[in-house]
Amino acid sequence: MQFPPLSSGILLRRYKRFLADIQLPNGDQITIHCPNTGAMTGCANVGDTVWFSTSNNPKRKYAHTWELTQTQSGDFICVNTLRANQLVQEALENQWISELAEYQQILPEKKYGNENSRVDFLLKSDRLQDCFVEVKSTTLLIENGVGMFPDAKTERGQKHLRELATIAEQGLQAVIFFAILHTGIDKFEVAKQIDPKYAELLERAKKQNVKVLTYKVDVIFENGKPYGIRLNRKLQ
Repeated sequence: MQFPPLSSGILLRRYKRFLADIQLPNGDQITIHCPNTGAMTGCANVGDTVWFSTSNNPKRKYAHTWELTQTQSGDFICVNTLRANQLVQEALENQWISELAEYQQILPEKKYGNENSRVDFLLKSDRLQDCFVEVKSTTLLIENGVGMFPDAKTERGQKHLRELATIAEQGLQAVIFFAILHTGIDKFEVAKQIDPKYAELLERAKKQNVKVLTYKVDVIFENGKPYGIRLNRKLQ
């Protein structure tokens, strides 16, 4: 996935969930939109480099959007939550996810389940059972390259696991897909200490034949600047 042209600045603060102040290389300070309402633990430290895109829409109050964090240790993190599903769709279309490469039809945001849910992707094939894929953006790095999900208690995530387990029990394919959007993450674990209920439901779902996939992004550079990202490297 190619980004719009990116510019950079140094993070001064993130506040009100949707806003961040950064300092540009020329010393000017601007406010940009933060498209991530989550905890962003480890993704928004003062002094990190923020890579942002710029919109030419005159109706926008804040023209700039935070896309990537470059940490002071050199890792890159995609913090724009809208990008996770875009990356997975690109990977599905290009058959980079080997376990799902035989599905010809990719249908985003389809209603399903008993709890009024929308699945991120419904995949269809002439030969295979329908496959329901839930995507979870993973950016929490703990230590020693270990990444975890979730970074906060998630009732919505718990609901999705229940829905997928029900789908699997019906004989259909169900996948929980952890999109690892932090280049410093080399291993994945469920954050039992943050949301023990989610961890319990995930173990139960796996026993009910819900598949777990974890794929990691690579950052693409051009002239020394991040140019795009691609989700095509299987982590586990």
